[in-house]
Amino acid sequence: MVCRDNGPVPIDYRAGFACFVGRPNAGKSTLTNALVGTKVAIMSDRPQTTRHAVRGIVTRPDAQLVVVDTPGFHKPRTLLGERLNDVVKSTLSEVDAIGFCVPADEKVGPGDRYIATQLAAIAARTPVIAIVTKADLVGRDVVAERLVEVAELGEFAEVVPVSARDGFQVGLLADLLVARMPEGRPLYPDGELTDEPERVMVAELIREAALEGVRDELPHSIAVLVEDMCPREGRDDLVDIEAVMYVERDSQKGIVIGVGGARLREVGTTARRQIEALLGSRVYLDLRVKVAKDWQRDPKQLRRLGF
Repeated sequence: MVCRDNGPVPIDYRAGFACFVGRPNAGKSTLTNALVGTKVAIMSDRPQTTRHAVRGIVTRPDAQLVVVDTPGFHKPRTLLGERLNDVVKSTLSEVDAIGFCVPADEKVGPGDRYIATQLAAIAARTPVIAIVTKADLVGRDVVAERLVEVAELGEFAEVVPVSARDGFQVGLLADLLVARMPEGRPLYPDGELTDEPERVMVAELIREAALEGVRDELPHSIAVLVEDMCPREGRDDLVDIEAVMYVERDSQKGIVIGVGGARLREVGTTARRQIEALLGSRVYLDLRVKVAKDWQRDPKQLRRLGF
């Protein structure tokens, strides 16, 4: 990352990268958005919602913290799963601090213990803060129980409970991460909130809309590719977007489209509202559904879909 020269920097200014790691559905994306103060990562209660490293930028008078939201670390069953785990591993080697997320509403399990053992080898060179997320979903006694369980998983720089939903100790977590950043100049210009390309963010917003209300076996099979995105000729207030939602089987295509196309229209309407808020412009969204047979296991199709 090349530092930008934006004029004088206060003494002791800190700037660096921190990533969140944890098993699927541990609250990493919601926490990333809470720290940034706006939505940069899509959210869903479906596991494996995040499929690539998403960077959110927190700029303060004393520091710039780049928060990296990673895919849920899990036992892979497909080539896609292996590549998502590779994203996590490569990110861990590139950051200045790590936030290990464990949800308060679930007991510590084998997945958490496995991640803790992986982090133990890293902790000597990169500080790890254990974060008990979703503290708003349980009582104080359960939060206390979870803190004890998490503390027993390893030697952590800090163990802290947070709630991204109501903001509980989100500011404290930011302070703890900033304290572990190196001194240096800002990495991004003031005002930037993410370095995600707009096309990628648009595709993710469509996938987020598609994840709502689908059957348990379907979320992993959905991928979205934006094929074209440009202002309409002669208009400065309208963006035309052509996107394709890929599934793995014909039966899944019928589920996504719905009876008479009702489900697809609902997804398009929901996604369009979010995209218009992102782009600050009206949007015409041409959304289609295609079958890419077993794309999660096909290296060629994974490359075409950006994995």
